[in-house]
Amino acid sequence: MNLRNVVAELDWDTISRDLDEFGVARTGPLLNVDECRALRGLYDSDGAFRSRIVMQQHGFGAGEYKYFANPLPEPIAGLRRHFYERLVPLANNWNARMSIDRVFPPAHDEFLAECHADGQTRPTPLLLKYGPGDYNCLHQDVYGKHLFPIQLVILLSAPGEEFEGGELVLTEQRPRMQSRTEVVPLKQGHGALFAVNDRPKAGTRGDYRVKMRHGVSRIHSGERFTAGIIFHDAA
Repeated sequence: MNLRNVVAELDWDTISRDLDEFGVARTGPLLNVDECRALRGLYDSDGAFRSRIVMQQHGFGAGEYKYFANPLPEPIAGLRRHFYERLVPLANNWNARMSIDRVFPPAHDEFLAECHADGQTRPTPLLLKYGPGDYNCLHQDVYGKHLFPIQLVILLSAPGEEFEGGELVLTEQRPRMQSRTEVVPLKQGHGALFAVNDRPKAGTRGDYRVKMRHGVSRIHSGERFTAGIIFHDAA
């Protein structure tokens, strides 16, 4: 599969509009069933990962995940690179609208070089595994001062067949208003892009900031795997 073409052929007008309006956008299909199963099959291979996190031990929820080690496997590496290139204009527009003095370079390798120069050298793409009763608390994936404002998640299991429950959930904290919630249903191999932390929101008096958090609701049965692609590296 040519990942550059897969990413280029997505409906970027709709994706950009949904990210601007809601802070989240579904991508449609990115990986086929065999590719999803191949990524899931890596989970028990310790050589593919740099660390394992058990959520209960840190108060993050219930379940576990592993951070990939470099070199990242395909298709994770390719999707990370090609999505970054497509998202840079929107990310730079968001920063300008929020008066953040940060312009992201056009190529992902250039952005990673900036991360690494400031000590953010650890890869952040990860593989998450949930079983019955597991969940992920609302959180933000912020790993240092170099923060790319959008990230990608891909569902690797088949809802309704391999698991029940486990919806992707986002909250939007608005100034002087109650928080808004978004539930994002996904199919196997489909992805969602969403805001990592702050994003601009158009109001009647111009743009203002809202703060985003994301999590996963409780798994009722089965096993749910997802891949998370964060574009900045960690300190």
